[in-house]
Amino acid sequence: MANDAVAGDALRVAPAGAGDGDDPVGGVLAAFTHDLVTAVDGTLADFLATEIAALHEIDAAMGGFAATARDCVLAGGKRVRPTFAYWGWRGVVGGDEPLPPVLPALAALELLHTFALVHDDVMDASDTRRGLPTAHRAAAARHRAAGHTGDPERYGEAVAVLIGDLCMVWADRLLGQAALPPARMLELRRCYDQMRVETVAGQFLDVLGEHDAANWSVDRALRVVRYKTASYTVQRPLLFGACLAGVDPDAPTVAAYTRYGLAVGEAFQLCDDLLGVYGDPATTGKPAGDDLRTGKPTALLMLARQLATPAQRRALTRAGADLTEPEVAGLAELVADTGAVDRIDRMIDDRVAEALAALESASIDETARTALTGLAAAATRRRA
Repeated sequence: MANDAVAGDALRVAPAGAGDGDDPVGGVLAAFTHDLVTAVDGTLADFLATEIAALHEIDAAMGGFAATARDCVLAGGKRVRPTFAYWGWRGVVGGDEPLPPVLPALAALELLHTFALVHDDVMDASDTRRGLPTAHRAAAARHRAAGHTGDPERYGEAVAVLIGDLCMVWADRLLGQAALPPARMLELRRCYDQMRVETVAGQFLDVLGEHDAANWSVDRALRVVRYKTASYTVQRPLLFGACLAGVDPDAPTVAAYTRYGLAVGEAFQLCDDLLGVYGDPATTGKPAGDDLRTGKPTALLMLARQLATPAQRRALTRAGADLTEPEVAGLAELVADTGAVDRIDRMIDDRVAEALAALESASIDETARTALTGLAAAATRRRA
């Protein structure tokens, strides 16, 4: 099995001073996640090999579809959600519980994430993800190469929707392979279902905001942050991990995880908003400036409009797909000039401080506390 290397009782944790050097944040994240990412990727690869073989038996034409679905899942990614779920679990059970019984549940979160990413890329008409063509662009390219009839872009979008749907089903199927008592599995599925509902709610608000930007506000932008990202990136995965450990929903640990998860999750998305405008595409795997071109009402851009002078506000309305690179760079500089970037940076710092305060009050395994402290910084001070 691909995950034999982590069949022992505990994963490696960061040594003292981990992350020192040119990229301290990336170093901390890598130190705390390396073995877990290896375990999750091995579990996903084994699971997908079986699932894709079954798809091939349906029809020979399933080859490209199955390959794109597999690549969407396995083509990189930081495995943030399984990581937070693992440490939520580990914080309760300590270092003596074996990992393999719960590993399918942790890996299932990555399939859920792929579902969300693939559909999000269709909604945003994104060209790249993790430095590669998005699922709908890859499917459209195969349509053209094969000389099929019809609109290749429409075909690509239809295929991507199906890939996202399939990943949602796969997530359910892999979750069911976790070795848990029936009562605990039922409680875990309740947490998992709530995560999915909140993800859809956040995604809808995100779509609505793009089509109703004139009536949007900083508060509503932060509501999107809370439900589209914070809930299913940090908060719910942590609570998912607590459910894996069998924690009572009313336990103080759940309250601490909820407080920490909301704060880090919101900071994570606020960092994403900054990367969407100022990040290096070679590192993020996505073009910079798309939010400026579309006028997407992120918290960053809503703050910029709120803080802008009348002249700056008029300039910020020039969003459009036909903006040149120098015009996008000029708008990015204008956003910074309003003070919005500094405000977002302070909001991130405030949320990290809130998260660390929540950890101080939590009765959890000390190794997990150390890991979650490091991950709060790593998730919010990153380059990709």
